[in-house]
Amino acid sequence: MTETPRERYRAQVRTEIKERAWEQIATAGASALSLNAVAKQMGMSGPALYRYFAGRDELISELIRDAYRSLADAFRAAAEPAPDPAALARALRAWALADPQRYFLVYGTPVPGYHAPSDVTGIASEIMTTLLDACATLPPAGPRTPFDAHIEDHRLWAAGHPAPPAVLRRALTCWTRLHGVLSLELAGHFTGMEFDPALLFEAELDALLG
Repeated sequence: MTETPRERYRAQVRTEIKERAWEQIATAGASALSLNAVAKQMGMSGPALYRYFAGRDELISELIRDAYRSLADAFRAAAEPAPDPAALARALRAWALADPQRYFLVYGTPVPGYHAPSDVTGIASEIMTTLLDACATLPPAGPRTPFDAHIEDHRLWAAGHPAPPAVLRRALTCWTRLHGVLSLELAGHFTGMEFDPALLFEAELDALLG
């Protein structure tokens, strides 16, 4: 269906609002995001801006949706023609380095008082499903552990994925350890240590997949 001029204008204004919001987040963090400040930057009144987003939480949800969707798309592209954990890991790092503020919005400190809607969780589950599919192609990670039994009983996070506990454990291990390296790198904690974070990431990846 063809968009009307009014619909196109509304979409353009919403896009600009999000761009201004990202600028604020880059300067002061997501917890300081203010719709009134965005409106002032755009030469609008606060009430006028609220016609496009009902409040701060709705705007944050839209930014998070965009962020998760872009990572899901990057994972989907990296998983072609076949799922490969190493390719997904490198796609994650490239995505994070391309826009650290976007990374920290979804994987950094939670915004106080904000609760993501269920559809955002659905996109995150899509990302994890791609990772689980890739980890399922790897050889067994080792003998069964108490954590395997634990996640077998608490596997709601896997969104019904049929992977056995050993694959779930491997996926979680990869996810948490790689995010640990990425978070430290993007926050600048490796500054002055005189080593290449890219090589550390690759070494961690080799250890995880070896």
